[in-house]
Amino acid sequence: MADERARRIADFVEPLRVEPGTRVRVDRDFDPRFKAGLKKRDSAELLRSGVELLAEYQERLAAQDTYGVLLCLQALDAGGKDGTIRHVMSGVNPQGVRVSSFKVPSAEELDHDYLWRYGMRLPGRGEIALFNRSHYEEVLVVRVHPELLLRQRLPEAARGHGVWKRRYREINDWERCLTDNGFKVVKIFLNLSKEEQRTRFLKRLDLPEKNWKFSAADVRERRHWDEYQHAFSRMLSATSTEWAPWYVVPADRKWFARICTAAILAHTLIGIDPHYPEVDGAARRELRAVRAELEREAPEGLPADPYAARHPKAAGA
Repeated sequence: MADERARRIADFVEPLRVEPGTRVRVDRDFDPRFKAGLKKRDSAELLRSGVELLAEYQERLAAQDTYGVLLCLQALDAGGKDGTIRHVMSGVNPQGVRVSSFKVPSAEELDHDYLWRYGMRLPGRGEIALFNRSHYEEVLVVRVHPELLLRQRLPEAARGHGVWKRRYREINDWERCLTDNGFKVVKIFLNLSKEEQRTRFLKRLDLPEKNWKFSAADVRERRHWDEYQHAFSRMLSATSTEWAPWYVVPADRKWFARICTAAILAHTLIGIDPHYPEVDGAARRELRAVRAELEREAPEGLPADPYAARHPKAAGA
């Protein structure tokens, strides 16, 4: 059953994966409204199953303490990153998950190389780290607004011809280093249509409780829609690798985007296949001695081991 579940998840996420080495165009190759034949009425149960699976594997990941997972979420404004994180990670142990959002770089961050601040937020072994926006901002918003390169105070040669090609290479090398050392990198682009973004912006204006989420800067960025589509296309083509592939998730339907994100993360954890550490012979003998001591302390008339009495199959596990 576990193998069948893993196969179904792998088959589900494969069409979302950007094949390494291919040249893609966001507006041509991906449908923001794709839903793989699923129905919204089934989405709650599917997401619940995915969250339960994530909780199971996260516990094993933390116990093994060998691998870490970095999940990068990229999207345009109103793409659904916050809601996706909230729903997909709703059932996991918060002690094993860290979420980082990256805003405009601080003065201290600008005093370092452009990957420095992201490196400071990487997961430890046994952890899952989520980047709400990520190091890919350095080839997206900075590419659309190249004047931001000046704020980074780079040497002239580092911001001249070939800067984006070089950054793609540097990012690929950085992610290869992470994966070689046991840190899996999962990258998801929530692909939102221009019309759906317009609708969500208007909803934020229409509902007073959502006004706080709206910024006039979001509309100013929307004017660069075509430039962002080009930047996303180049990013996906250049940085989807065998060791850190990109997945393009249709985001016009929030419920489907959340199911996809849960499935992609589950697929990654299944691939790691973390196991609980095994207890060696000496430790087992010590456990048996401790068990015997605790059982002798049982009050008269009560089971020596209440849990084993309720769960006979677990006795002696």
